[in-house]
Amino acid sequence: MQARNICVVTGTRAEYGLLYWLMRDIESDPALTLQLIVTGTHLETKFDHTVDVIEADEFQIDARIPIELSDDESAAIAHSTGLAVSGIAKAFVNLCPDLVILLGDRFEILAAATAATICNLPIAHIHGGEVTEGAIDDAMRHAITKMSSVHFVAAEAYRNRVVQMGEHPDTVFTVGAPGLDHIARTELLGDVGIAKILGIGTDLPYVLITLHPTTRQKAPDEAEIEALLEALACMQDHIAIFTGVNADAGHDAITKRIQTYVADNPSRARLFNSLGQVRYLSAMKYAAIVVGNSSSGIIEAPAFGVPTVNIGDRQKGRLRAASIIDCAAKTEDISRAMTTALSKEFRDAYEDNLCPYGAPGASTKMALIIRDLDFGQLAQKSFYDSPPERIAS
Repeated sequence: MQARNICVVTGTRAEYGLLYWLMRDIESDPALTLQLIVTGTHLETKFDHTVDVIEADEFQIDARIPIELSDDESAAIAHSTGLAVSGIAKAFVNLCPDLVILLGDRFEILAAATAATICNLPIAHIHGGEVTEGAIDDAMRHAITKMSSVHFVAAEAYRNRVVQMGEHPDTVFTVGAPGLDHIARTELLGDVGIAKILGIGTDLPYVLITLHPTTRQKAPDEAEIEALLEALACMQDHIAIFTGVNADAGHDAITKRIQTYVADNPSRARLFNSLGQVRYLSAMKYAAIVVGNSSSGIIEAPAFGVPTVNIGDRQKGRLRAASIIDCAAKTEDISRAMTTALSKEFRDAYEDNLCPYGAPGASTKMALIIRDLDFGQLAQKSFYDSPPERIAS
């Protein structure tokens, strides 16, 4: 049997990190041929040109689709989305994949899903069924679900939601979160190694911070970053390690404010536009707490047993571990949450709590399912009506 062409599309550093082990598993399976399309922030110097990381990992890149991410206004993001649809569609025509794999909910991935749908290519979607009420990504995720034929979800509650959206139960697989695979399969740095990269002493506790725009709120994102920076005054004994802001509309204002803060506080603040998956997860493993509104604080941090202070509504609706403290984007609330997260009493209370996103192994499960798919049936997708009693419950 001829190997099936499995095309992965990646547009950001974070999503590439989640796809890494699935790509390795596809690459090593003689029944599958990995194809790779790279777009989005990977190709932007402003975001550390992370395509270099993909090349260093020795993945063959089959197509590069630049989409002009110099402007962070909403209209500019819409323009970039249009460029992505056009460019990715042309790549699909050239590559002729049997299946397109997409992860998540960003505008680049919505563009890829649109292009695949128009090109009549089946899609396997990862991390569907989730809810993030504070971001426009929420609507994009659900739209991608409806364009997809196969669904790899991170928890049973998400599987139920995808079925509720009209996807046949036989096409929805609960595999867990692929980001957790790094815990079992990736050799992370030790405390000395990561401290050297962060430029701090091994005896200095630090807070790992990632704050993205909350794209569905009316209040300006500047208010959230100001509240966080003011709250850091209660953390004088900790170094603030900031990671780069993503390419959502409004990212420039947050980035500039962080840059100013770091410049004004060189002894207790650092900014890294992109740590990469190994260094980022290593930093997370040894952090005192994780702070911000990134999905990594919801999914990966609990797996390391590191407490998370989740700010605002960006991640509102996701399943939570007991190690997560939600707080409003106000200085006093953030300060109170960080103080609580650092306390021994809080850590003792959640010590035996299980991560709601399963255990490592999602990538291997997905690769095996993909290998055994009946590709001829993928084009037969139709709306699945849940039984009346299920809808009522």
